[in-house]
Amino acid sequence: MDSIDRKILSEVQSHGRLSVTDLADRIGLSVSPTHRRLRELEQSGTIRGYRAVVDPEAVGLTFEALVFVTMKQEDRDTLLGFEEALNAVPNVLQAQRLFGDPDYLVRVRTKDLSSYVELEDHVLATLPGVQRLNSTLVMKHVVTDRAIPT
Repeated sequence: MDSIDRKILSEVQSHGRLSVTDLADRIGLSVSPTHRRLRELEQSGTIRGYRAVVDPEAVGLTFEALVFVTMKQEDRDTLLGFEEALNAVPNVLQAQRLFGDPDYLVRVRTKDLSSYVELEDHVLATLPGVQRLNSTLVMKHVVTDRAIPT
């Protein structure tokens, strides 16, 4: 990866809907090599995809919680079962497996507190291997969806 690839990554992270022509102008390269480099970055998996960033409140998801999950046991089958089941929960926006205790950090969005309580009691707490859930509420976002430094 060279400085031109890094410029491409910087631009598409900030302006994902740029045409190849506009991208070429911004990085100072002609259209054909810009297009080739962009395709190589996509095919290599460096660029994983493109998406719209939707305001959760605009679609009625005004409540956010961070859920710390402690597992009963940490054998491979239990963890894989938990992760597969967690991946199927639409309100889960992010999930990370952690070293130490707790075992997972899960970010969820729901309509309101009562919707969250229902999600925790009837979905999250029933996932394979869950011993304990500890939730904290998000008060304010300070840094969100920051571009990866290039």
